[in-house]
Amino acid sequence: MTLLGKVIKKTIEIGEKIPKRNRNQGVFKQQAKVLRSLMRKAQFTAFGEHYKFTEILAEKNLVKAFANNVPVHDYNTMFKNWWYRSLNGEPFVAWPGPIQYFALSSGTSESSSKHIPVTKDMLKAIRRVGVRQILSTAHFNLPEEHYSKGILMIGGSTHLNYNGTYFEGDLSGITTGTIPFWFQFFYKPGPRISSYTNWEAKLEEMTLNAKNWDIGIVCGVPAWVQILFEKIINHYQVKTIHDIWPNLRIYVSGGVAIGPYVSSFEKLTERPLIFIDTYLASEGYIAYQDNQDIGGPMKLVTDNGIYFEFVPFTDENFDEEGNIKANPQTLTINQVDEDKEYALLLSTCAGAWRYLIGDVIKFTSVDDAEILIAGRTKQFLSLCGEHLSVDNMNKALSLAAAEMKIEVKEYCVCGIKHQRLFAHKWYVSADEKIDTTVLKEKIDAHLKVLNDDYRVERIAALKDIFVVALPHQLFIDFLVRTKAKVGPQTKFPRVLKGKVLHDWEAFLKEKGYEC
Repeated sequence: MTLLGKVIKKTIEIGEKIPKRNRNQGVFKQQAKVLRSLMRKAQFTAFGEHYKFTEILAEKNLVKAFANNVPVHDYNTMFKNWWYRSLNGEPFVAWPGPIQYFALSSGTSESSSKHIPVTKDMLKAIRRVGVRQILSTAHFNLPEEHYSKGILMIGGSTHLNYNGTYFEGDLSGITTGTIPFWFQFFYKPGPRISSYTNWEAKLEEMTLNAKNWDIGIVCGVPAWVQILFEKIINHYQVKTIHDIWPNLRIYVSGGVAIGPYVSSFEKLTERPLIFIDTYLASEGYIAYQDNQDIGGPMKLVTDNGIYFEFVPFTDENFDEEGNIKANPQTLTINQVDEDKEYALLLSTCAGAWRYLIGDVIKFTSVDDAEILIAGRTKQFLSLCGEHLSVDNMNKALSLAAAEMKIEVKEYCVCGIKHQRLFAHKWYVSADEKIDTTVLKEKIDAHLKVLNDDYRVERIAALKDIFVVALPHQLFIDFLVRTKAKVGPQTKFPRVLKGKVLHDWEAFLKEKGYEC
């Protein structure tokens, strides 16, 4: 293992010395090349023939012709018109050949699982970005022995359901089940435990085996990684996770912003961790972080099987529920501006075409194609024009909690009627007594600085905000109650609306809490 660690370390150092392309002049060209490659490969599929890909490929301005002739799709239109045929075993529907895998994805608010096609081409693309992220750690100045330590991946079950035509399951289970043979030397918790479909049983097995592993990197959704750390610490009666895994150096986060969880992790560790964000969705590996800034920007992957378009997240393009309107304005990567919010459209090597993924991003650097995730199209609060994003909420709460020296592991926000106008109600997890009045004032103050629209509406139609503190376990119990399957990829919705809000309020009433 020591020799393998040396080989990997040397490979990373060599990879870092290879000159990088000048993004400033090449990002749009990369994207145009990706689009042409995708269309060429898919031109003889049912989708490609229907939208005349062969004719579009002959156009001088391919990018413009593609946007003019192929409509924007959300999941419902893509599935009902095309993907259901692949699900029924028909090949060459939206991508060449049959689809062997479907990732089940419910996001944070959908009541039923979505079936997202995962092709062999997409699995290769995901592996390529994974290798890039490993290579990007060269400038972290980690010792070579770090690269011989175990990598604990807290993901979905590798046990996939097979119906005779395709396999279905969590994307993390699909990708873990297809990892290269050499990675098996590092991968934990190993094939047996990874195949568990019961999250509680998997958690118990990881805890019992933790003392036998030498872990250097942990990957997973923050809330569930935190639960595992706490369980291990309590089981072995130690002070921090470093008493069990002294060589743990890196935590790779995904799914939600890491900021609100950092203080919680600091209490569970003896030494600071390097926090790295990733943007791996069921539809593809979109971006990754190659710096050590907590909550820092991620590099959009512009040359690896995904073509991006950007829809300005404005009232002109989206209704008040976050649904995209007909014929929205769409921009290419050379037309976007920094610090503006855009909904992502993807065209991919898994047969998604101008597909609204549901995420909202903003560019911190257009030249370097660096982005931050601002939230979801349907997880914004805009009762009266305040346009409050999850990114705003995360930052305001993190700042307030740091100032008050309190720990908030989970939270959610909803809009309510108040004094004939409107208000926001925050539910925050707190297992210790906190002054909700002070927390309310601090959140409100920070939001006024972070969001000009919010500041204006607090003078006008947004009359107040309220903060309710609840035990952290209530948030976990609600997920268990409302999700058909709870596991390490399940995330609590930050903005509650519609049926989810109704279910949350009914749940709190049942448990005897204020709602």
